[in-house]
Amino acid sequence: MTVGAKDVNGRSGTQPAYDIASWRRRIPILETHVLMNNCSQAPQLDVTRRAAEEYLDSWNHAGMDWDTWMAETHRAKEEFARLINASPDDIAVSSSVSEATASLASALDFSGERRRVVTTEAEFPSIAHVWQAHAKYGLEIGWVPLHDGIIRLEDYESAVDERTLLVSASHAYYQNGYVQDIAAIARKAHAQGALIYVDAYQTLGTRPVDVRAMDIDFLASGNLKYLLGVPGIAFLYVRPDLVEGLEPAVTGWFGRANPYAFDVRGLDWPSTAARFDTGTPPVVNAYVSRAGMAVINEVGPVNIQAWTEILTARLIEGGRARGLTLYGTEDPTSKTPSTAFVCPEGESHHVEELLRHRGILAAARGPVIRLAPHFYNTVDDVDQALDALQAVLEDLPGAA
Repeated sequence: MTVGAKDVNGRSGTQPAYDIASWRRRIPILETHVLMNNCSQAPQLDVTRRAAEEYLDSWNHAGMDWDTWMAETHRAKEEFARLINASPDDIAVSSSVSEATASLASALDFSGERRRVVTTEAEFPSIAHVWQAHAKYGLEIGWVPLHDGIIRLEDYESAVDERTLLVSASHAYYQNGYVQDIAAIARKAHAQGALIYVDAYQTLGTRPVDVRAMDIDFLASGNLKYLLGVPGIAFLYVRPDLVEGLEPAVTGWFGRANPYAFDVRGLDWPSTAARFDTGTPPVVNAYVSRAGMAVINEVGPVNIQAWTEILTARLIEGGRARGLTLYGTEDPTSKTPSTAFVCPEGESHHVEELLRHRGILAAARGPVIRLAPHFYNTVDDVDQALDALQAVLEDLPGAA
């Protein structure tokens, strides 16, 4: 990246390693809004809109073109695999991370001495709920605590033992973006003979993720956040040497070795992660998600992380200067671009609405409002969002 002097308004002249102005022109909503809600929903780009229209045109003109549609679904798997340094054969497609987690859970055996799943208080509820729902099959849960918005690595020492079958660890805490050291957690899990499952929903698209270098056994993510996609599709990575020993009970006809055999009595399993595919895939979502992930791969997660860490530092420093209360770490390198500020009790959703009226899109979660820039955001975007948040909080009834 290049770094210049501050301009006449005192704003940093730092620029990312890519042409940010060019990318901004491809996001129409930026003409009317400042987008700080990337931890919740990505904006529409010209390429993602064209991808949706490509499917609609195919459906309209061909009526039915399943060969093309399945090929596009496979291309989406390829883009996801490229993001995490995996093979497309290691990737299954789901409708959500909840479904992917349930499918994985249904393939595990909780009847032996190893029946414990260790998870954290920072997990998104969907994943923790899946593990709790499997208690009727013998699963036992161990909890790693949350301390002021941070998960301590050392707390895994006492939580993971010889009874642990799986460690389920979010790569980042959804409320404030705190990033866990997944490679270190994987080492602790594997040292005890346990597997590791990673929810990367809040990190993919903001930083490099390498499932091989990090020694990850399973990883899942949806696409509507930093991967520039839409709801209704998610992907599951399964380490290839584990595939043959897993037979998910959450399955469907696309989880067969040959879905088109239509053998009602046969339950044959492909030798790849496709055994975790379920029913007919979400085709139009695959079109959009493939286009969005291609953008992330083009810009480059390394470049995105470098730029968003600058924006995150601006959020943290600017929030402090405006008297806002930060929730979570003050280290920009230890978090995603999502930065959380505490709202008065019960007011976070109201604050989100008030910011929207000012043209700022943010995302409320629990007691906080999250400002989450992405690769196309500018320093000026950050300053505008912070100014608006300060004004909204000061205007709330009862504000000091």
